Amino acid sequence: MGSLTTYIIKRFLAAIPTIIGAATLIFFLVRVLPGDPVHILAGEQTTPEIVERLRSEFGLDKPIYIQYLIYLKSIFTLDFGTSYRTYTPVISEILSRFPNTVILALSAMAISISLGVVLGIIMALRAGTILDKALLIFTSIYVSIPVFWLGLILIYVFAVQLKLLPAGGIGSPAHIVLPSIALSHTPLSYIARITRTSMLEIMSQDHVRMAIARGMPTRVIIFNHVLRNSLMNVITVIGYFVGVLLGGAVVTETVFAYPGIGRLLIESIAARDYIMVQGIVIFITIIFILVNLVVDIAYRIIDPRVRL
Repeated sequence: MGSLTTYIIKRFLAAIPTIIGAATLIFFLVRVLPGDPVHILAGEQTTPEIVERLRSEFGLDKPIYIQYLIYLKSIFTLDFGTSYRTYTPVISEILSRFPNTVILALSAMAISISLGVVLGIIMALRAGTILDKALLIFTSIYVSIPVFWLGLILIYVFAVQLKLLPAGGIGSPAHIVLPSIALSHTPLSYIARITRTSMLEIMSQDHVRMAIARGMPTRVIIFNHVLRNSLMNVITVIGYFVGVLLGGAVVTETVFAYPGIGRLLIESIAARDYIMVQGIVIFITIIFILVNLVVDIAYRIIDPRVRL
């Protein structure tokens, strides 16, 4: 068995405790939320008989430890149960919204990487200048803005005042622009700083200094030696930023009324739809683990010197 296959198997086995831990945490957290999902579902004009029937139908009449064991079993079959709110399979609801979140996350990541790397290059090549210091201050301030406020600012400026882009919803490529910009602000700022730091570190190494001394064109040195090695550090943090984007999508999708799993999560929490909340959290956990695994493998392929 090859080292890569062995590594993948080990990572999957190591992921099991993480998934169980996340599942356990969310299972008990949603049950301390105020409000009874059965009473919310049944409505105010209901009877004790209807409440008990619904409680039995959703398995909420069973002891908590039995509910927990049934829940753990369902995780590994991807049968997350039926939504209390819509009476549809949880996995079906998640999969119907997930493509929208993927489009949003990929758009935000594309903005983050492209602009972040460009800003990082500019800061590195102009290190110590007023431009470098101004961009460092800008990225520090930009990353500290809550995504909620940034979203409202973007809506006010570009949708309300300038009327250039839609304020929310979905239906055309224009609808993805503002939420993508809002969601990208944290990764963009960090990637810019990581690129700058990596480039300055590599530019100070002997082989780069030697290339400069030999009269090699600056463009060749930057793109063939400095930037290529600097991007390796950017790749290593992409997996982390997937978690940042998925977490930020919850707020972003709510602000822009974007129909992804982040907004579905907020709606489910408000409706006390425990089973849907649990399913979304576990699904996101699994996606996060898989993306990090893919990034690690890609890093190994790009740089064979890295040991898995």
